Amino acid sequence: MKKTFGVFGLSLALLTACTPQQKEALTLSGLNPANFETLVDGNKSVKLYTLKNASGMEVCITNFGGRLVSVMVPDKEGNLTDVILGFDNIKDYQTVPTDFGASIGRYANRINQGKIVIDGEEIQLPQNNYGHCLHGGPEGWQYQVYEAKQLNDTQLELVLNSPDGDSNFPGNVVAKVVYTLTDDNAIDIAYEATTDKKTIINMTNHAYFNLNGNPAVPGTNQVLYIASDSITPVDSTFMTTGEMMAVAGTSFDFNTPKAIEQDVTNFDNEQIKFGKGYDHNWVLTTKGDISKVAAKLSSPVTGITLEVYTNEPGIQVYTGNFLDGTVTGKKGIAYPQRASVCLETQHYPDSPNKAHWPSVILEPGQTYHSRCIYKFGVE
Repeated sequence: MKKTFGVFGLSLALLTACTPQQKEALTLSGLNPANFETLVDGNKSVKLYTLKNASGMEVCITNFGGRLVSVMVPDKEGNLTDVILGFDNIKDYQTVPTDFGASIGRYANRINQGKIVIDGEEIQLPQNNYGHCLHGGPEGWQYQVYEAKQLNDTQLELVLNSPDGDSNFPGNVVAKVVYTLTDDNAIDIAYEATTDKKTIINMTNHAYFNLNGNPAVPGTNQVLYIASDSITPVDSTFMTTGEMMAVAGTSFDFNTPKAIEQDVTNFDNEQIKFGKGYDHNWVLTTKGDISKVAAKLSSPVTGITLEVYTNEPGIQVYTGNFLDGTVTGKKGIAYPQRASVCLETQHYPDSPNKAHWPSVILEPGQTYHSRCIYKFGVE
């Protein structure tokens, strides 16, 4: 009895000593940083990094794929709410094929049949989506490890050295993503890239937003505004045709804000049918002016709003049409179809093959710059 009591007493003492530390180690969103610590390819260290601002907002990021893991913002009652989808451990990010929160490269969105021509040379890229190259292929940057440096409490710098021939893209490219959390509750994402050989670059962030804070149910009640008069329509394989289609009088007109659910299943519209909902690039009327609101999302439940600012000419809006309840994310929640909205600032899909669209060519001696600001508020 004496021996048993001693072991019990020791166990109780250890439990009492450890429990407060474990609680303190959790992020405001409930993540355990220890679940994100691993080595990839034997020697590349992966961790969870946390940014906090003076307003109490928290953003968690992993350098595996440069991914936003959680974003805690206050709702209309002042309660902190996680507004993006994701996983609570690094293993799921490694083994479940998703783009949750990722820094996408080298080329965001699709390239027709994975083929590009640079200075007369045809280059075959990976084909991983209806015969096209999507988001850099199956080994795109969302599945690679960025070197991370936390500059201060509100800023994280991520650097990726992409070698010549990475997924058959030309040029040794050094890419940088800097996340800055501002005191007015904005996530300012600055992208840079340089190359030693002529190549193409188109980077973006692939966060899945649910401002309701409850991704267990579809987020199609969210209200969306897009500053755009046209989209780049697609065929049945999601590939842009090279045309511009006016949105006036169609399901794609968000110049007057409306709930996504109003038209997202209007399959009488051929473009909605092809996209299985919204999965299209809108041509922004902001024309690269980062001081103007390119898009705005808001929740009628929490009052949380998200304004998007960018210097890019387009924004891909994807309404989570391929989510189907088979992926289980944070807090054990299975994500149903259309549980979220992605707002990916970018150059247009397949721009390398459409000379009449803004160029995505990056030359040696040049620096690629792209910027996206996700600014949160309440109303």
